[in-house]
Amino acid sequence: MDSLRELAGEAAAGDAEATRRIVESVSPAVFRVARTVLGASNAEAQDAAQESLVAFVQALPRFRGESGVLHFACRIALHVSVSARRHLHAGRSAVGALAVETAAAEAAPPRGDEDVAAERRRAALRALLDTLPEEQAESMALRFVLGCTLREIAEATGAPENTVRSRLRLAKEALRRRIAEDPAVAGLLRNAG
Repeated sequence: MDSLRELAGEAAAGDAEATRRIVESVSPAVFRVARTVLGASNAEAQDAAQESLVAFVQALPRFRGESGVLHFACRIALHVSVSARRHLHAGRSAVGALAVETAAAEAAPPRGDEDVAAERRRAALRALLDTLPEEQAESMALRFVLGCTLREIAEATGAPENTVRSRLRLAKEALRRRIAEDPAVAGLLRNAG
């Protein structure tokens, strides 16, 4: 049994020191997931990461060890961050979200041209995810942000693998249509190479 699994068991049993140590161990990855989903310059990323860590500690008694502890923490962070992103952008059109995120990327501290372009692409992709139904967006993020397998996504979402496969297919089709409809987004993403 690896050390994080041991810590998870001890933390689930109420050991405060084990809880502190496991939170310290998973925090960097949890913050990375929140920043990826919400944007590095988004103040909500810090709140989402902290909320994710609280949810992680609360979920430890239900952790069955079917995945790694770090993966479990990152899945929780992804779910919390996607939910926070949806609430943050509720009522805002995808075009409006893209405009706000692009403006935020441009207003960030000066960096190299490649860094700015990469941040604009990430902002465009986050805005596109906002246009998807929540189940599709979550499946896409699990697959492409965390690199989960279909089985892992099914376990994380409680949906059968075929449903996950269908959600991913529908999400890809919707994103392709959205990109094709918006020349600015298409150009931004095309310049990714």
